[in-house]
Amino acid sequence: MPRILIVTGEASGDLHGANLAAALQVQRPDLELLGVGGSKMAAAGVQLMKGIERLDAMGLPGLAQLRQALRTYRTLARFFKENRLDAVVFIDNPGLNLRLARAAKRAGHRVIYYIAPQIWAWHASRIHLIKRVVDLVLVILPFEEAIYRDAAVPCRFVGHPVLDAVAPAYDRSELRKRFGVPPGVLVVGLLPGSREREVRDLLPIMLNAASRINRSGLPGGPLTFLLAQASSVPSWLIDELAAGAGVKVQVIRDQPHEVMAASDLLLAASGTATLQAAVIGTPTVLVYRTTWLTYRVARALVKVRWIGLANLVAGRSVMPELIQYEATPGRLAEEAGRLLSDETASRAMQDAFKQVRASLGAPGASRRAAEAIVAECQA
Repeated sequence: MPRILIVTGEASGDLHGANLAAALQVQRPDLELLGVGGSKMAAAGVQLMKGIERLDAMGLPGLAQLRQALRTYRTLARFFKENRLDAVVFIDNPGLNLRLARAAKRAGHRVIYYIAPQIWAWHASRIHLIKRVVDLVLVILPFEEAIYRDAAVPCRFVGHPVLDAVAPAYDRSELRKRFGVPPGVLVVGLLPGSREREVRDLLPIMLNAASRINRSGLPGGPLTFLLAQASSVPSWLIDELAAGAGVKVQVIRDQPHEVMAASDLLLAASGTATLQAAVIGTPTVLVYRTTWLTYRVARALVKVRWIGLANLVAGRSVMPELIQYEATPGRLAEEAGRLLSDETASRAMQDAFKQVRASLGAPGASRRAAEAIVAECQA
């Protein structure tokens, strides 16, 4: 019976790992799947390794996160030495996963990387380690394949998994009815992120901006605000930050795509959500702020012009980015007001989003990734 270990990182990795696991089992029903992940992977039939938690780190890791990463590394390195595996599949999270990939390779395992490290953005030197320890890289952005192939790293573009996670179309009227939004109302969706730290940093800015937008008297009609709460963010934190914000928001738990589709405009934390918004087609303002030290380190390391995935895929600025010192309630309200009141600007962004979606390939990234993994195991 073939045995494959899937190692993920944060919450989005758990989702991608679950989708990959389901696709692998379609390809090989007799497959034994082990994993480091979360509830979604467990529900997909992956046998999670006991005593190992996912590493949900963002920015500069704290002492507790470093200790957790060290425990994870030691446990898995020992597991690699003591067990037979047909392949180890790493998903995203390169800070820890590349170190683990090296340990897996030393133990004699076949190593596959799905959702590859973004060496085009920062840490370009990682390509040398990847070339030594990774047998196959599965990339999800169209321009990544040439980068890895030019470095003589076996690589395949499988398309972006966001196209599998997002429905082909949504019924906006039905969604608004479900959320209790009355007809003729402008809807602004707030997506502050899936990690407690970024929610603490960004939600107060979004709520302050929402209050300003609400008071501005836009000509499009009354406003309502939907807040997409990730399942990884505790309700008490949302309640704490929303208290006294000066604006009423309706919290929608664990339905980010539905909130995106029901909205006329989104205020979204930088990350995969902004690409999901582009695929769904809702005009979006990207906002991001972190600690001063993390920002300065990132500025020194990151080599790309934009941080938004939609802009990177498009190769131009199609989505406004308000980063660090520009991420203020006033600037956010200004950009939001412009898009809500200027139909031409809003439509131009939606047209650009259609081009972004087309360039991501066809749906079925998880299936194509599973096919490539099974073929690699049989090679």
